[in-house]
Amino acid sequence: SRFETCWPALMKDSHGVIIIFNPELPSHLKEIEMWYSCFVQQQPLLDSQCLLVAHHKPGSAGDTENLSLAYPLNKLKLIHSNLEDDPEDVRMEFMKYFKSIITFINESREREEMSIIS
Repeated sequence: SRFETCWPALMKDSHGVIIIFNPELPSHLKEIEMWYSCFVQQQPLLDSQCLLVAHHKPGSAGDTENLSLAYPLNKLKLIHSNLEDDPEDVRMEFMKYFKSIITFINESREREEMSIIS
């Protein structure tokens, strides 16, 4: 990709990764493996710091039940977004995700401070 040279700058000190994809495009399903590998595994971030969002376009079939992702993507939190149907659900999931990241950052900071003290 022509933006690969920017990736190290994007990744530096990041605490979370949200990968949004169109589940109806087979090419996207292959690409999210690459994004996960580069942005999560190589950093390394925990799987809990990654959120997958399958975004269904308005008017699409939106078969949310039968999206089975292969390992290791199937370990990640996956939400389906369809802004026609229920934007509130998606908003709630985003809030939960951001809260978990903030908790993680605070706990990491406390551990660092304790290690300095001791």
